[in-house]
Amino acid sequence: MKVSFVKKTECTNPLRLSGAPFNHTTARTNVGGKPWVWRSGPRAGGPACSILSLEEPVWALVLQLCHQRIFLGLAAASASGTQAQAWPAVGDLAAGGGREEGKEAQAVGGGWEERLLRAGSQAAGRLGSRAPRCTSKQEGLPPEFWAPGPGIAAQQGCSSGRGKGGGRAPEFHGSACLLHHAPTSAPGLPARPGGPSAAAAMKADSGDQGSPPCFLRFPRPVRVVSGAEAELKCVVLGEPPPTVLWEKGGQQLMASERLSFPEDGAEHSLLLSGALPTDAGVYVCRARNAAGEAYAAAAVTVLEPPAPEPEPQPSDNPLPPPGTGESAPVFLTGPQSLWVLRGAEVVLTCQVGGLPEPKLYWEKDGMALDEVWDSSHFALEPGSGRGASLTLRIQAARLPDSGVYVCHARNAHGHAQAGALLQVHQPHESPPQDPDEPPVPVVEPLKCAPKTFWVNEGKHAKFRCYVMGKPEPEIEWHWEGRPLLPDRRRLMYRDRDGGFVLKVLYCQAKDRGLYVCAARNSAGQTLSAVQLHVKEPRLRFTRPLQDVEGREHGIVVLECKVPNSRIPTAWFREDQRLLPCRKYEQIEEGTVRRLIIHRLKADDDGVYLCEMRGRVRTVANVTVKGPILKRLPRKLDVLEGENAVLLVETREAGVQGCWSHDGEELPATCQSSCGHMHALVLPGVTREDAGEITFSLGNSRTTTLLRVKCVKHSPPGPPVLVEMFKGQKNTVLLTWKPPEPPPETSFIYRLERQEVGSEDWVQCFSIEKAGAVEVPGDCVPAEGDYRFRICTVSEHGRSPHVVFNGSAHLVPTARLVSGLEDVQVYDGEDAVFSLDLSTIIQGTWFLNGEQLKSTETEGQVEPGALRYRVEQKGLQHRLILQAVRHQDSGALVGFSCPGVQDSAALTIQESPVHILSPKDKVSLTFTTSERVVLTCELSRVDFPATWYKDGQRVEENESLIVKMDGRKHRLILPEAQVRDSGEFECRTEGVSAFFSITVQDPPVHIVAPRDHVFVHAITSECVMLTCEVDREDAPVHWYKDGQEVEQSDFVVLENEGPHHRLVLPAAQPSDGGEFQCVAGDERAYFTVTITDVSSWIVYPSGKVYVAAVRLERVVLTCELCRPWAEVRWTKDGEEVVESPALLLEKEDTIRRLVLPSVQLEDSGEYLCEIDDESASFTVSVTEPPVRIIYPQDEVTLVAVSLECVVLTCELSREDAPVRWYKDGLEVEESEALVLESDGPRRRLVLPAAQPEDGGEFVCDAGGDSAFFTVTVTAPPERIVHPAARSLDLQFGAPGHVELRCEVAPAGSQVRWYKDGLEVEVSEALQLGAEGPARTLTLPHAQPEDAGEYVCETRDEAVTFNVSLAELPVQFLAPEAAPSPLCVAPGEPVVLSCELSRASAQVFWSHNGSPVQQGEGLELRAEGPRRILCIQAADLGHAGVYTCQSGADPGAPSLSFNVQVAEPPPVRLVSELTPLTVHEGDDATFQCEVSTPDAQVTWLRNGAEVTPGPQLQIVQNGSSHTLIIQGCQLKDTGTVTARVGATDTSARLHVRETELLFLRRLQDVRAEEGQDVCLEVETGRVGAAGAIRWLRGGEPVPLDSHLTTAQDGRVHRLSIHGVLLTDQGTYGCESHHDRTLARLSVRPRQLRELRPLEDVTVIEGGSATFQLELSQEGVTGEWAQGGVLLHPGPKCHIYAEGRTHRLVLSHLGLADSGCVSFTADTLRCAARLSVREVPVTFVRGPQDLEVTEGDTATFECELSQTLADAVWEKDGQALSLSPRLRLQALGTRRLLLLRRCNSSDAGTYSCVVGTARAGPARLTVREREVCVLRELRSVSAREGDSATFECTVSEAEIPGRWELGGRALRPGDRVRIRQEGKKHILVLNELRAEDTGEVCFQAGPARSLARLEVEALPLQMCRRPPREKTVLAGRRAVLEVTVSRPGGYVCWLREGVELCPGNKYEMRSHGPTHSLVIRDVRPEDQGIYSCQAGQDSADTQLLVEGE
Repeated sequence: MKVSFVKKTECTNPLRLSGAPFNHTTARTNVGGKPWVWRSGPRAGGPACSILSLEEPVWALVLQLCHQRIFLGLAAASASGTQAQAWPAVGDLAAGGGREEGKEAQAVGGGWEERLLRAGSQAAGRLGSRAPRCTSKQEGLPPEFWAPGPGIAAQQGCSSGRGKGGGRAPEFHGSACLLHHAPTSAPGLPARPGGPSAAAAMKADSGDQGSPPCFLRFPRPVRVVSGAEAELKCVVLGEPPPTVLWEKGGQQLMASERLSFPEDGAEHSLLLSGALPTDAGVYVCRARNAAGEAYAAAAVTVLEPPAPEPEPQPSDNPLPPPGTGESAPVFLTGPQSLWVLRGAEVVLTCQVGGLPEPKLYWEKDGMALDEVWDSSHFALEPGSGRGASLTLRIQAARLPDSGVYVCHARNAHGHAQAGALLQVHQPHESPPQDPDEPPVPVVEPLKCAPKTFWVNEGKHAKFRCYVMGKPEPEIEWHWEGRPLLPDRRRLMYRDRDGGFVLKVLYCQAKDRGLYVCAARNSAGQTLSAVQLHVKEPRLRFTRPLQDVEGREHGIVVLECKVPNSRIPTAWFREDQRLLPCRKYEQIEEGTVRRLIIHRLKADDDGVYLCEMRGRVRTVANVTVKGPILKRLPRKLDVLEGENAVLLVETREAGVQGCWSHDGEELPATCQSSCGHMHALVLPGVTREDAGEITFSLGNSRTTTLLRVKCVKHSPPGPPVLVEMFKGQKNTVLLTWKPPEPPPETSFIYRLERQEVGSEDWVQCFSIEKAGAVEVPGDCVPAEGDYRFRICTVSEHGRSPHVVFNGSAHLVPTARLVSGLEDVQVYDGEDAVFSLDLSTIIQGTWFLNGEQLKSTETEGQVEPGALRYRVEQKGLQHRLILQAVRHQDSGALVGFSCPGVQDSAALTIQESPVHILSPKDKVSLTFTTSERVVLTCELSRVDFPATWYKDGQRVEENESLIVKMDGRKHRLILPEAQVRDSGEFECRTEGVSAFFSITVQDPPVHIVAPRDHVFVHAITSECVMLTCEVDREDAPVHWYKDGQEVEQSDFVVLENEGPHHRLVLPAAQPSDGGEFQCVAGDERAYFTVTITDVSSWIVYPSGKVYVAAVRLERVVLTCELCRPWAEVRWTKDGEEVVESPALLLEKEDTIRRLVLPSVQLEDSGEYLCEIDDESASFTVSVTEPPVRIIYPQDEVTLVAVSLECVVLTCELSREDAPVRWYKDGLEVEESEALVLESDGPRRRLVLPAAQPEDGGEFVCDAGGDSAFFTVTVTAPPERIVHPAARSLDLQFGAPGHVELRCEVAPAGSQVRWYKDGLEVEVSEALQLGAEGPARTLTLPHAQPEDAGEYVCETRDEAVTFNVSLAELPVQFLAPEAAPSPLCVAPGEPVVLSCELSRASAQVFWSHNGSPVQQGEGLELRAEGPRRILCIQAADLGHAGVYTCQSGADPGAPSLSFNVQVAEPPPVRLVSELTPLTVHEGDDATFQCEVSTPDAQVTWLRNGAEVTPGPQLQIVQNGSSHTLIIQGCQLKDTGTVTARVGATDTSARLHVRETELLFLRRLQDVRAEEGQDVCLEVETGRVGAAGAIRWLRGGEPVPLDSHLTTAQDGRVHRLSIHGVLLTDQGTYGCESHHDRTLARLSVRPRQLRELRPLEDVTVIEGGSATFQLELSQEGVTGEWAQGGVLLHPGPKCHIYAEGRTHRLVLSHLGLADSGCVSFTADTLRCAARLSVREVPVTFVRGPQDLEVTEGDTATFECELSQTLADAVWEKDGQALSLSPRLRLQALGTRRLLLLRRCNSSDAGTYSCVVGTARAGPARLTVREREVCVLRELRSVSAREGDSATFECTVSEAEIPGRWELGGRALRPGDRVRIRQEGKKHILVLNELRAEDTGEVCFQAGPARSLARLEVEALPLQMCRRPPREKTVLAGRRAVLEVTVSRPGGYVCWLREGVELCPGNKYEMRSHGPTHSLVIRDVRPEDQGIYSCQAGQDSADTQLLVEGE
């Protein structure tokens, strides 16, 4: 919305426009000592300083749209120095509204935010003396109102002024604008009827003469560098068309050589060529017609380029080299910022060191002092002492003297600067005015009606005006007649164009009224006014926000009410949206909206808004009180080179704060402090100064973001005097001169080429120095005519191109960049041969020596043969052989073009398997239980493949199935699960297909609740939040106030199927907040509010004692006053846990603890606790008496020995203890006596009773006993078997004798006797016992062992009479005669038998004749065995063999029948087979005979065969083989195999083998002098001379030039040093085959044998480039970066034979580039890299030992200043943090670790590049803490507060407070804070139960004190009525309020205490107590009394009705 104004001038004093310096005292008349933010810049044709007043922390802030930062800005400017005076000129005040968010109205142009970014860098320009336009002597001119700045339309409005002689009165040239900014856009409001029309400018008396001029587009401010072109444009309309004039400094501008005024219809321009610093200023465009006139103004700023550093001039006394004591300037003391009153003297002093002595000079706001003031106002006084000093003294400071003063120091070694801020304030002249009295007008009344503007509530309003005058006018803003002071919502500043701005943020109804801008100077005053109206919205907040204050680290609460609870709202801090979090707690309760800000910081100070729909807002200020009163702005934007000033005001004067930049402390030279004010001055900011600036004071800090914007520079000029020379063939020489004037920054020249007929320019190369460059033909890609152009390029841009006249014809020389390579492809694929040339040229392809047609891109070698395609793309040539086959393997591909020939071979392999699908990686997503099928298709059928998952081979199972179907391989997951997610791979022969599978659970949805749930509960009540999801196994997370909830004793998380619950068992007020149940992407919201309500126990009032017998039911009952109160049951101090044995019941107000079956261990003290009260129950459990139920009478038992005896006793109680006695003594349990317990039964068991176990047994159960008499008898020991008592036994000797008997019982003991003597166990006599069996064993009985053996028990005996006799010899094996033995002749025969006695003698006989040893017979004896062995049986050995034991005829004997069979005849089983083989192959003849041992004789051509190298005879069983290896033709004949009398023959025929060529000759191209080898390979190894070499059909003569060689099947012909005469056709032939090839010899070419290599050297070193050529005597040229090199001091060129060498010395970093060598057609290049000297460590870090909490500083020193260092700890790189800082001070590198703790201990290293220093060890000692000041006991009364203080030895040690053993936490009644070493505890609203011991502990230090709280008597604060009447059947309520919560109140009726029940209900809520009488009846009438302590009150209850 554009707004312009109409105003009639009523002033008579003629005034004119003048530019003036900024008055820093704008609206500051009655304010002093306020913080400012100041920005100033270097001289730029105008004022270059910006300042911002911060009356409150947010006063100086302007919100940036859509961001969370805040800008600040007030502009400060300076006027040019002149002694002339002029009246102040004040531009008309205008206002405008914004159209949408973030955009300022066109009436003011651009965004206000952008203006603040630019604010203060430039003002209206440097203006000279103001001369009146008329020639009369009158010194005033009528006021003229200008459009003050970019896009501002200002017309003559309501303004008044007066003046007096001697100066120029103020003159307004400006406008005021209404502007709004909000998160969303909204249209602005039009002006009210009767106000000025939008975008119109007219005089008040214009009538109906037409339409006055109207600016549709306003001129924009322009910033240009000196010498550049500046242009101002505007579009103005009017009827009739207006006349447009341009003015500057009050003078109309005329056209000249540098100044012109182009017009294009309604567009008017001002064009200024070659801008100079004197052209800077404000230019006014005046448009006038018969209907009125309008103005628009814009500032032109001319930036002077930075002065180049003066180059040292040669002199007689040259500067000494570095290191001789000279240095750059360094400020020893800098100027200090000052705050003075007007009229005071100002002295700014600085002292600078440096050699040679620096030159000092001062600037104010970027301008020289003589340009700002006349010489009488200031003085410069050189100082004395160490270093150079210069003092600036300002006489009688004036308000415009405020600004930034910078002292510059410069010498030959560098430049330094330091700045300070000066603020001059108006002294207080009168006491403040009584607010009740009517305001005293401070400006004269307006003489005409002011302009009227409207703004929507909550939007911004902006007023802007220009003021000119000499001396500098002073500006004041007024509202409703009162002076305005800056505050949070009223910003006052000056923008870059010199305009004065008042901005009202977030307009409210109270902001409506008349705003006046008044300007005055010594020559007069003037003013301009605007009436502001605020339009209120229809929907308003029912209760708006109120301003609040809070202390730092505390909290504040902002609260408002909306009309409807369903209206959504949003909270903002300025324009930053605030989201709910721990810092900003947002609460909605019905229509109440509450914002709680926790942990307040200084930067939280500001303007806060609550906004509802329709962008309706309510605004409040939040003031944070702390050490810092006025904080920094949130953001500051300055231009590079400007001055930046930041100010902070502190509560206490003289305190030392800390300024830091990105965590690093700033030097003291840029910091100043004076009283409460702290200033940071950064003169001439650079990009490195951008970052976060922080001011810290103790624990308080304030931060701003400093952003530095670059100044736009003009690009350099183009080169001049460009010429082209075409001297040598195929080269062109280009020359030029540097631009004029030369650029001040480094620059290069960029050369480009263009082929004639083309439109594209291509860059050739870049050159750093002007002069000449030779462009050879190798620099172009193809032959053609080329044009060239050149330009200059610097960091500021590129100059226009300059084209060289004419063109040059250049031809590139072809070189092989990348040659052909052998190609290996698979059968059926395309083979691609490719090479790259250095230029574009045509070539010819050859295939197997046959030239391919170059005219066809596709073709065929011959019909049905290989197809090909030829391609050429630029420098690349390609031949594609399509679908090659296996028979094409070995094909030779060649390429030829002028200067290039190359070839390569084709090899074809069998096609491998490959994957048809998928080609790329497949990513799939499934849900659980879904079927997943992964398919991989291969190129071969049934080819194996393997599946892998995440790199591991999968195993097939029920949940993973692998299938193969032809080419397709499938992996199937029948029911996918989440664990199946991963990367699957199907792998086969080096190729794989990948599948990325993601299995997710199905999305989770919240079923209930769907809406926001609000829960209200009271203290200790159980709160349950329930969320139901649609899937039982879905994960659910709970959050409270944005933090995830963890289960604890106070928060219980439950899951039951799809239901998820969060339970607060005993909710406390701190448990309230916003809870969220998050399931997947959905959330359920719960808002829980816990109200603190006290409660107490109604019954019992005293201690209860309960006595019970074990197993009885015990019930403990506690009655509460409220049914919802929660209690806690404890036993002996520990909380009880509910179980089947302990039940907790809840019924209305009754709480029960039930013990269903009480046990002895249940005895103890039970407490029912609630808050601080409890009910006590003492439970005592005793055992019932024990009785014996069975037996009732004495029991007698008789048992036999070893019998099991069981005594049983049954008791009346299962767990009753008993004791067993035997014969009066208590028994002990053992293996022989076992005690058992089974429920009520008790047993005594004798497992194997013995007679001694008999006696009297007693079971004693305390008061009752049972008696048992046990008798145990022993059984007889009898021998059961044998039945006879005497036995006669006979055994053979030697032999085995065993005597056996069985006894009963089995455990009976026996004894053995022999011949009356008891036997002894030995090896010859063994005794055994197994069960009832008893044995005596004689293993080897002898005759002497015979005798009488007796086995005797205790009661019986049995006798064994044993006799032993020797037995006759017997044959043991075999028992029967062996069967006949039949053997073959020659086989061995073994006959064997075994005797019963080893010593027995035997006799062998054969057919009745004794057998003698020998003659092939052998007789052996092996123990009892006798053996006869026949070595080789024959027919004579047949017959009967007999073995007889002894010589007696009747002696036992054993016979063997041996039969020898006749041998069978030998015969041939298979015959030989005739064979036909090729020469060199093997021939194998094989036959088979009937017996394996038959002898076979081999014959060849009738002669017996003898095995040898060629003949091999092999036998394998009955198979016989003859192998003839490497058959020759002579081996043809007959082969015979003879066996005995039979034989078999076969014919062998040997065929001759053809000698064929497998690898044939290939065409060869060679260079003269090379060695050439022609090679063939035959199918077999031929004999010497089998092949011969031919040339031209004739045999090749062999000599030293031509040699042949044979290596197996390979034959070679070598030509050494091939000559041109060797060219021709060569052949190789055998008797069966022939192959030919052509040898082509090309003349020798120049080439590089050893190429150039890249060289890398260190700065200052030398580099050597060397190459070796193939020929001697070659002349070449060396070039570097395209420039030819010539021998000189730094360049040496050598040529020795074929070696060429270039040596470059004293290299610098700029010498890096390309070095090339060119000779004839050869060009080679290499890279020269010059590196900086590596950084080394001069001094490394040292070991440190610090105390915990201190700062550790590691320091190392480098060899260079510019080097990046990285610090490491324990090998890990460190990163910046608030505790860790890295600093670079020259060559020093520092690592600072603040507030060290034990985790910081370790080893630290510093790394720079590859250099490393360290490690250095850091040791952190634990800090010892002790108490310096102990706690003191405190006595206080109930309701008062108590404060405890404890001082410890360390400041940053956390402490812990306890009261009565319970840890204290901050809350409503507890305040805990720490002030350095002092720890403070404040207890508010003391209660009697707070009495106890207070403990403070900090580390090991501990201090104790006593708190005594005196209870106050309970009194009634509010009594019940004396008489109360109720209707019958209704409810009556009597209520009383006592002096404190928790007091006991007793209700009585007619003196009788009332008890709760169905009739009466007692309620309590804090100090309020109520008696509720339900269903009142007439009989309830009477007097009811309430007793509270010693106080009481009576009420007469009357009942009406019924």
